[in-house]
Amino acid sequence: MKLATLEQIRHVGLEALQRELGPTNAARFLRLFDGGKGDYTARRRTLFRRKSVATLAREIRSRRVAA
Repeated sequence: MKLATLEQIRHVGLEALQRELGPTNAARFLRLFDGGKGDYTARRRTLFRRKSVATLAREIRSRRVAA
């Protein structure tokens, strides 16, 4: 039995995801595995250096759109 190439596996896998989940949910599923780039911890420390948890929570609540 010949092993499939990684490109063949990727192609068949993406087809299966789209067939079973549809294009939108297949894309959402694939985003679950994106680890992002950079050092989020360092960036977070810079962004929120002078803000307390209470302040951040208040800012989040103020930006929410009333449902």
